Amino acid sequence: MRMTMSEDRAEAIALAALGWIAAEPERAGAFLGASGAAPDELRQRAGDPMFLGFVLDFLLQDDGGVQDFAAQMPCHPEEVLRARAALPGGDLPNWT
Repeated sequence: MRMTMSEDRAEAIALAALGWIAAEPERAGAFLGASGAAPDELRQRAGDPMFLGFVLDFLLQDDGGVQDFAAQMPCHPEEVLRARAALPGGDLPNWT
């Protein structure tokens, strides 16, 4: 049985992921390029659940990154996927 996650917990994981992404310049640059956000916009946009969903979408593109993030969080890597499902747009099918 798959357990659902509260939106508050999902947002906390996404905020931690944003901090983890921002901590490495190469990863942060790729994220900024993909999101179209400027570095000074991140703090403001971090309160937007849709943006936090994008943060997790970005993280979920790289299995190794998910593993590394989960180990540092600490959480189980599947929690990242459950967090994404709990945020707006997370219930949409992934066609990739």
